Amino acid sequence: MSAKDKFHEAVKKGLQKQQWLITHDPLTLKFGEEDEVRIDLGAEKLLGAEREGEKIAIEIKSFLSDSALFDFHTALGQFLNYRLVLEVSDSTRILYLAVPISAYESFFQRDLPKASIRQYQVKLIVYDPVDEVIVKWTD
Repeated sequence: MSAKDKFHEAVKKGLQKQQWLITHDPLTLKFGEEDEVRIDLGAEKLLGAEREGEKIAIEIKSFLSDSALFDFHTALGQFLNYRLVLEVSDSTRILYLAVPISAYESFFQRDLPKASIRQYQVKLIVYDPVDEVIVKWTD
């Protein structure tokens, strides 16, 4: 089993504060005969008009290494593979990449991450790991 991200619980608590029901921790999906992926969280919105009935999957990243670009390459590769698996296994679920506000306000404002997010249509959840809240959703 893969290790949970350092900020896993902070994102989970932030989602729960916004009335998301955590349905999977992790969300495990099979692809073909030999492959299986584990997306950090699966959640559903049961109450509220804005996102009611929506099902999401969240891959959480901390961006704490010495190279934000390396972290981004890894995160983007995982995100694209997980989205492919979800399209086949659970097409009703929308995939989000959760990133800390510090990385979003610095690294994610650079040209390459902005272009990649736009090109590959990556949906982001921006979280504050200290206050354990979701700061922003991007579609």
